[in-house]
Amino acid sequence: MSAGYARRQLALAALAANAVRPMSRGWSSIPGFALGWPTSELAPHLLGAAAIDTAAELTVRRGKASRLGLLAAAAAAGLLGYTIAGARRTGTQLDEALRKSIGDGYLDALDLPGPVDLRLPRGSVARPFNFKARDIEVLRNVPYTEGGRKAHLDIRRPKGSDLADAPVLIQVHGGGWTIGNKEQQGLLLMNRMAQLGWVCVSVNYRLAPKYKFPTQIVDVKRAIAWVHENIKEYGGDSSYVVITGGSAGGHLSALAALTPGLAAYQPGFEESDTSVSACVPFYGVYDLAGISKEQAAVDMRDRFLGPRVFGKDPKTDLDDFVQASPLAHVAEHTPDFFVLHGTNDTVVSVKQARAFVEALKEKSDASITYAELPGTQHAFDVFSSIRSQHTIAAVQRWLQWHRATHQGSMAE
Repeated sequence: MSAGYARRQLALAALAANAVRPMSRGWSSIPGFALGWPTSELAPHLLGAAAIDTAAELTVRRGKASRLGLLAAAAAAGLLGYTIAGARRTGTQLDEALRKSIGDGYLDALDLPGPVDLRLPRGSVARPFNFKARDIEVLRNVPYTEGGRKAHLDIRRPKGSDLADAPVLIQVHGGGWTIGNKEQQGLLLMNRMAQLGWVCVSVNYRLAPKYKFPTQIVDVKRAIAWVHENIKEYGGDSSYVVITGGSAGGHLSALAALTPGLAAYQPGFEESDTSVSACVPFYGVYDLAGISKEQAAVDMRDRFLGPRVFGKDPKTDLDDFVQASPLAHVAEHTPDFFVLHGTNDTVVSVKQARAFVEALKEKSDASITYAELPGTQHAFDVFSSIRSQHTIAAVQRWLQWHRATHQGSMAE
């Protein structure tokens, strides 16, 4: 009997169980995410590795696999298969969300030769950490304000093209406002949109706790202002700028989209244009003040945002947390939104997205698209997987639709 085999299969079964039903109570939500996110998105690879391990145990090693090990292997295979099946349904779910919000005929604006193709790009899942893209160039570390690397941005655009008035996409990285950089996130989406002729800008910003909030949103707004003033030199259209980001980047992109010209977040550049045409936040934080009274939002405010990000006590400085909440800035006129969130997110509760989207639909006259992805953890789009590829394809279609309809409205 191989004790090592049994232990490996038991561990895999536990990981798979957490991916399907993640730990989400109190502080267990963080390890629940850390273990569940890669397991969910790498389920095909883990299932293949488990099958090889079992085959090797029964043949090459010629061990007598324990009943416990085989039962654990069967359980892991079933749970991983369930996860894979859920991920494969993502393409259809996203297409349904698009049709529900922007109409069955939205594909007509894309001038496609036929119906939408929900098949995955060849090799996209086999190489999850391959972020190389053909026919694009990356201009690195362009300064958008004075300072070091945190005052830099990268520009991705088609290689060898004589660009003029190309649509612009700004990517804001996440990391709990305390970690991360412009080279780590949003790569799949930016690569794809750059290949389609967009100019994509990924920005750094100063991080907490060294730099307390609102430094982060001020830096993001400085980057937006730089884009409006300078992107034409790189082939971009400053009149059409979309912003996106995940987690803390989802918060910052949504907050920036809803607060163009807000003086408190634009010190020294109050008159600069920081508007955007649309916003696509992934698993963002929309309620930093506990406005919704949702317990997870209150806990995040008191246990993390207050001491680590704001350096303030929400009991005495609650107004600062309210002002930092996109939920508090929803008004009659907002940019269009495509909001994405997973139901299994243990870092940022899906209830935040629901409350934000409900407020947008109730108060705003903008186009609001919401995709709530079943069985999906936080950060699901960081590397290539079945789910992330389907999601990036859907966001691509939404962006192309939005660009086409925006141009049409401008021409009228």
